[in-house]
Amino acid sequence: MSSSTTTILLYTRMLQSLNLHKPHINQVLLDLLVQRKETWLAFQVYMDMVELGFGSSDVENVTFENVVRLLCRDGRIQKARNVVKKVIAIGLEPSRLVINEIATGYCEKKDFEDVLSFFVEIKRPPDVLAGNKIISSLCSNFGTERADFFMQEFEQLGFSPDEITFGILIGWSCHEGKLKNAFTYLSEILSRGLKPDVFSYNALISGVFIEGLWKHAWDIFLEMVDGGITPNLSTFKVLLAGYCKARRFDEVKVTVGEMMDRGLVHISTVEDLLSEAFMVLGLNPLAVRVKRDNDVGFSKTEFFDNLGNGLYLETDLDEYDKTVSGVLEDSMIPDFNSLVMKQCEIGNLKAALAMLEEMVRWGQELSLSALTVSVKGLCASNSLIKAVTCLLEKVPKLANQLDQETLNLLVQAYCKKGFVHSGRKILDGMLQRHLTIKTETYTTLLMGLCKKGSLRDLQDYWNLAQNNKWLPGLEDCKALVGSLCQQEMLKEALELLESMLVTYPQFRLEIWDLILEKLCVTGHTSIAHDLVEKVKQECCILDHTAYSHLINGFIEEKRFSEAYMVFDMMLAKNLVPSLDASVQLISQLCRADRFDKAIALKEICLREHPSFSLSVHSALLNGFCKMGKSGEAANLFMVMLSKGLCPDTKVYNMLVQGHCQASNSRKVGELLGVMIRRNLSLSISSYRKLVRFMCMKGRVLKALSVKELMLRDNHSPHLIIYNIMVFYLLSTGNISHVNTLLDEIQEKGLPLDEVTYDFLVYGFCQCGDMSSSMQYLTAMISKELRPSSRSLRVVISCLCAEGKLEKALDLSQEMELRGWSHGSIVQHAIIEGLLSHGKLQEAENFLNRMVEKGLIPENINYDYLIKRFCGYGRLDKAVDLLNIMLKKGNVPNSVSYDSLIHGFCACNKLDQAMDFHTEMLDRNLKPSINTWDWLVQTFCKNGRTVEAEKLLISSVQIGEIPTREMYCSVINRYRYENNLSKASELLQAMQQIGYDPDFKTHWSLISNLSNSNDKDNGNGNCSQGFLSRLLSESGFSREKDSKAKLR
Repeated sequence: MSSSTTTILLYTRMLQSLNLHKPHINQVLLDLLVQRKETWLAFQVYMDMVELGFGSSDVENVTFENVVRLLCRDGRIQKARNVVKKVIAIGLEPSRLVINEIATGYCEKKDFEDVLSFFVEIKRPPDVLAGNKIISSLCSNFGTERADFFMQEFEQLGFSPDEITFGILIGWSCHEGKLKNAFTYLSEILSRGLKPDVFSYNALISGVFIEGLWKHAWDIFLEMVDGGITPNLSTFKVLLAGYCKARRFDEVKVTVGEMMDRGLVHISTVEDLLSEAFMVLGLNPLAVRVKRDNDVGFSKTEFFDNLGNGLYLETDLDEYDKTVSGVLEDSMIPDFNSLVMKQCEIGNLKAALAMLEEMVRWGQELSLSALTVSVKGLCASNSLIKAVTCLLEKVPKLANQLDQETLNLLVQAYCKKGFVHSGRKILDGMLQRHLTIKTETYTTLLMGLCKKGSLRDLQDYWNLAQNNKWLPGLEDCKALVGSLCQQEMLKEALELLESMLVTYPQFRLEIWDLILEKLCVTGHTSIAHDLVEKVKQECCILDHTAYSHLINGFIEEKRFSEAYMVFDMMLAKNLVPSLDASVQLISQLCRADRFDKAIALKEICLREHPSFSLSVHSALLNGFCKMGKSGEAANLFMVMLSKGLCPDTKVYNMLVQGHCQASNSRKVGELLGVMIRRNLSLSISSYRKLVRFMCMKGRVLKALSVKELMLRDNHSPHLIIYNIMVFYLLSTGNISHVNTLLDEIQEKGLPLDEVTYDFLVYGFCQCGDMSSSMQYLTAMISKELRPSSRSLRVVISCLCAEGKLEKALDLSQEMELRGWSHGSIVQHAIIEGLLSHGKLQEAENFLNRMVEKGLIPENINYDYLIKRFCGYGRLDKAVDLLNIMLKKGNVPNSVSYDSLIHGFCACNKLDQAMDFHTEMLDRNLKPSINTWDWLVQTFCKNGRTVEAEKLLISSVQIGEIPTREMYCSVINRYRYENNLSKASELLQAMQQIGYDPDFKTHWSLISNLSNSNDKDNGNGNCSQGFLSRLLSESGFSREKDSKAKLR
């Protein structure tokens, strides 16, 4: 027993002894044991669970099924049987799956007496699938008589045989030559109102031919057809074989004619019907000839036709009879394994799956060869990969016997279709069996893990593949490198790069280009740049493509200075960026106000890529327009026209946007005229800028005209055009025009969408029309549309500012009901409204609901509310708000901490105040000088002078200048405590930063020192020296003192 197994067992026993069994704990434990196939332990734990009364829930029923399945598949049928007995004893009903597993286990062991006693013991019959399996197995091992006995025993228990049950007995009866019994079973089928299966009729027809009763074969066929049973190709093969065996070739021709009528064969009227029959049976029509005996004495005649002509066969009679007899024998009991393989070989996978289902109904076992062929065929399919999983789950023992070629294909198919977890399980099984795993298998698995797996799994299987000397092909490497970069597995990507460079030295430049491109497009341009520098040091020459990747990457990452640096380096090397990099770079150079470089790059591109002149000019034009250089843009546009370039819609839209930005109304009008004449469409971006420009200039009517133009000519949804118009009209306070627009929208039958409502709510609120804003907000919410956070924020703020707190609270309640988060501004507005009405407890309750209902956004800021609650003395709530901010990853500002410290100082809770002070410093927040002052003075008042002094010193150490009051508080406290040396030290420190002590403090300190001197007679000189020094350092020298006495 392994150590982990021992641990699990000990843990289980401990739970038992302490009576700590919990259903979910046992559940997890059992699932683990089943997963690890710890059969004996799983059995023990489950039996303990039953003893303790667990096992009634649906989840525990699944666990019960898993345990029974594990026991049966491990060959421990008796243990599984004991589990079922226990479960029945506590009132649970075993599922069909459980009973079938036990029945299957007994069948595999051929313990049929035990299987019968099992069903008698549990007083339950087998279901039809289990019953058919048992009947089929009995027939093949002990014959139909024994099988019939078991069926009758099962019927006494309540078993209901179906047409397949009797079909099994019909086939085996025919095989045993008991044709009478076979017809009895057919009669039983019909008497029970069941419909015989086509395979049963095939067996009966075959049986009558073998018994020489060929005259009755066609009658059985007609009865079959009249009963609504469609004959299949096997039916006609039996008829052909039987008639060929009986030498009834006229009937053979009739049968072939029937096949033609049903579309099973296609032959011309001139062709020999007998030849077609021989081909269907697998005989060579050139080697089998039916000839007439023209001899007077019929010396060669073997049989006669319907006209009395003597005929004989010219062929190898032994081979002929063996073939037709074989067809008849094989047709008695359907061989579904052969049928499955045949369908897979011709690519009819759906038919193969149907045969697999039929195989289960007929109680037959799937062979390893049929499973192998099926798995390979399904793996090659684009749509049936899920069927493989279902198939393998039904035959786990066979699945563990599949060869490595099939399993490699299976892993690849799973991973390509996105079933990476299933692929991993198969590959893990292959490793346990020490099978060879192909390079393609590792590659597809790693690619799949890049897309769907966890990073840890990817790293584990990457290391496994590397240890097995795996190296994918060049094309696979390209795809894999990109995926590794996306997963941030740069170390592995570079390792793969090195291996590729060694393995494919002839593609060195292409490989470098690949890794640089992948690094740049996945946001790792800096690493790509370092690689380029390394390659340069190794004297390897890279072309312009590598540097172009760097430019594209840096621009994508908004690191424009690095992109410009790479560009300058390329110019120094006489390299030209690729066209796409150049187009991006031109626009960015313009944005950086490096127009000379942008123009120079344009000239270079025109020289290197003359066929892309329009794209290059457009890029520069775009740069000019974005930077408000409308004059330069207009000049460049004229240059383009002079060069014969035909600007497209995109160029005209750039110019429109540029002139709108430059507020050039005349140019905007001219461009619009040209676009209308040339039937060019305005883009939505241009329309948005035009409307904004015109509304801000007060030209609302022109903006409305542009709207009409867009509605007529643009392919964008009309509601988007209206929404833009509504937004800018409201932004500029044109409410009357908005109402007109809304009427127009309604007339056209356009339903307002979420964006329209949101613009109306926000816009009317900003215009001060709260009634309209609330009207559309109410309509929006009633239609289950969600307003934007911005709209909710501005509406609630306005309602609170106008004193309409109840309406704000009603809106907040609607938000709560829908689980909409309340941002900082919304909470601040509502809390401020409640506090202004003296509703302090309601404010706290509101904040508590926000927490309980999870309505607090990640970017919450409670700094203002922390200060407010501190002001009301509600320090606990202020601390709660601070903790919420910290949990959300937001650090409160120094004012919040200052407020809390002040609050705790006011309550004389100095330890809590110091905790927040320490935390504040740890977060690199600077306490205000008032906070230091409060702390020092409060500590002094509470007699904690040493700590007050430490705070004083700390404030100096972090660069703060303590107040005069802070020094005086500590000095006076030390003086009160008669700690004159400390008081003196602080007095000197106070004077060093420019503060003069007040006379009272100073004289009191001198008096105390004098009294101390009088008491100390033995050290008069020393005391005098100290006092003199103190007076001198305090600004009172002897000279001044004597002069004062003279006056």
